[in-house]
Amino acid sequence: MDSTILKIDNISKSFPRVKANKNISFNIKRNTVHALLGENGAGKSTFVKVLYGLLKPDEGFMYFNDNLLNIQSPSEARQKKIGMVFQHFSLFDSLTVRENLILGIDQDMSFSDLQKKVNNISEKYQLPLDLDAPINTLSAGQKQRVEIVRILLQDPELLIMDEPTSVLTPQEVKSLFKTLDKLLKEGRTILYITHKLEEVINLCDEVTILRDGAVIDSSKLENETAESLATKMLGKKLSEIKTDYDHIKDSINFKAHNLAQNFNNPFNTDLKNISFEVKEGEIFGIAGIAGNGQSELMNLLTGENVDDVDGSITFNNTEITNFNPKKRRDLSIAFVPENRLGHSAVPELTLAENVLLSQFPNNGFLKNGMINYKNIEIQAKKIVDEFNVVTPGVDAKASSLSGGNLQKFVIGRELISMPKLLIISHPTWGIDAGAEHTIRKSLIELAKNGTSIIVISQDLDELFEISHRISVIFNGNLSKSVDTAKISIAEIGLLMGGKGFV
Repeated sequence: MDSTILKIDNISKSFPRVKANKNISFNIKRNTVHALLGENGAGKSTFVKVLYGLLKPDEGFMYFNDNLLNIQSPSEARQKKIGMVFQHFSLFDSLTVRENLILGIDQDMSFSDLQKKVNNISEKYQLPLDLDAPINTLSAGQKQRVEIVRILLQDPELLIMDEPTSVLTPQEVKSLFKTLDKLLKEGRTILYITHKLEEVINLCDEVTILRDGAVIDSSKLENETAESLATKMLGKKLSEIKTDYDHIKDSINFKAHNLAQNFNNPFNTDLKNISFEVKEGEIFGIAGIAGNGQSELMNLLTGENVDDVDGSITFNNTEITNFNPKKRRDLSIAFVPENRLGHSAVPELTLAENVLLSQFPNNGFLKNGMINYKNIEIQAKKIVDEFNVVTPGVDAKASSLSGGNLQKFVIGRELISMPKLLIISHPTWGIDAGAEHTIRKSLIELAKNGTSIIVISQDLDELFEISHRISVIFNGNLSKSVDTAKISIAEIGLLMGGKGFV
């Protein structure tokens, strides 16, 4: 049999004002891990949606096991033995594991038959599941396990994995790689989409790199490094990022003291006596696995939810515990929530209109009650240029941007106003190496100019690269902080899993 399992022949797909895929052609060999790389907006998501039946190509053909592939829906893709694990889990939090698995199966199956199949898969691939556990009680790694088991119930030949390690601890990543190794050993093929280039080097056999919607390289990984892959993706070499401690001042301008909040809700994590301080010019990192109180803490720090809160928050000697988001912005506090579209940006507004959402006293957008649209447009264009946002123009709707480009725009909108305090959640989650580099470097420069920064993230590489001090949040508790230079990623990973937590 031919060693090629999937052949892509001149696939093209256009949307209004943009051609997302331009004559994409490459082959995926059977029983390999094939990486798909590219900047945000390079066309990866569009191509995968075409492959999985979510979009129909304008031109081109695909051949799977030498047969012409004409998929009209994800259900049909699964029937043809193509499965996909999405970056953002497609699970119902209010349902149990068992109920979610049943919903993800195309054929009729009794609960007893499901139990037998799940037990076989769990044992074979070391993916233990509690079928009666509600999804909202699971860690990110356990949720991903549910997604993988749900796909394996369909017995796929080709498994597409989109950013599979973006929300996992180092220990969970190792466990995932063991599972992928077992899948390979029994003859399956994996298309691996990620922005973590070291993973590509360590895990994958071949790589296809997209830039501006077209394939610029498709080859073996034998002689590649993370740096060479990044250079191919971006068309240029990235400069070194370096964090130093010299600029940090002794003055403490932000203090959280014994913050506690009870929700009496199974879908929220109670916060318990959280205390930390941030100095002027310091980047303070908060690590943790999703579902351990990050969202609740973010909402408290930004003023979105200050109901029934105990403890206090002080900024520049002013208690702001009960201040709403606007009052905090008036004090030059900026924030970037995790959910960019719908939370940080209004989908149906243009980029220029979205700039007005982050009004600071020094922006000059309003004068005598009148909106200065010229200043807003100038600011929007400056953000697009400085943060390399791929967009047809500042009159484009926020919903038209790729996830990574919207992220760059939203973060750029906050940073360019030079706030005194920035609170940011998952700044580089799911974005390409170039955008990641730009944002991390911008955060470091912002801190050097005196801004205090609180970064909530699950990406330990990110936190170790930019943070001066780091704590871990677990089950609503915050660990003691430690200088990032004095602790290892492995030690933080164990704390994220609750081991040795103090």
